[in-house]
Amino acid sequence: MGKEKKFNTKYSPEFKISVILDMREHHLSYKETVRKYWVLRHSGDEHNYTGRLKLWERIYLEEGESGFMVERRGRNGGRPRKPLDKEIANDLIAENQRLKERNQYLEAELECLKKLSALVIAEEQGKGKKP
Repeated sequence: MGKEKKFNTKYSPEFKISVILDMREHHLSYKETVRKYWVLRHSGDEHNYTGRLKLWERIYLEEGESGFMVERRGRNGGRPRKPLDKEIANDLIAENQRLKERNQYLEAELECLKKLSALVIAEEQGKGKKP
């Protein structure tokens, strides 16, 4: 039979914290924790939840419980970015400008080569030679 439709489930921050704390307190492996908190329909589903647990644990270790209070889904939902150092930002702008200029040069060179190739072919055809 066909695959069942999976829905994205949004877990509350309290649930995430309780799962991670329980896992760490009782020294459970990821697989043991998945078996304890989720009823799985297929054996392949375990991998999906294991990845989710690893992410939750990383967030907990890096940011603590407050890390679960931040919405991370969507385009702007991620972790706030650190502002770039002015010197690095200026270097990136200069590099971007240099690459744009290089790209324009290469595009112009390509156009010249195409025109030259078309002229050579036209000249050879005019003399009765095959290209």
